[in-house]
Amino acid sequence: MQMTDSLFGVHGAALSVRSQRMGVLASNIANASTPGYKAKDIDFRAALASADAPGGSIDGAIDAATLYRVPVQSSADGNTVELTTEQTAFAENAVAYQTTLSFLNGRIGQISRALKGE
Repeated sequence: MQMTDSLFGVHGAALSVRSQRMGVLASNIANASTPGYKAKDIDFRAALASADAPGGSIDGAIDAATLYRVPVQSSADGNTVELTTEQTAFAENAVAYQTTLSFLNGRIGQISRALKGE
């Protein structure tokens, strides 16, 4: 999937990656007290770059860009979730998701007006 060939450009793929990342971060937060749970994150830039590569797919790109998070301070029970890190990443991702959604809404509005001949 070449993102430049898409009607929505990079924004459609970005929304997919940000949505998946939101789920991964929410899972980390939900498992903050689960012994042995290993926190993960999605490298946003790597996922987009991989999706834009010839023959790339968004799902494959997200899978390839999902990595385990290395904790700053280890936990005695093997859990690698650091709640403040996860909450910060979740909040930043939520803002970026909303921004991407706004770009897409603007693009849809442009296309709609063009189809109506306005």
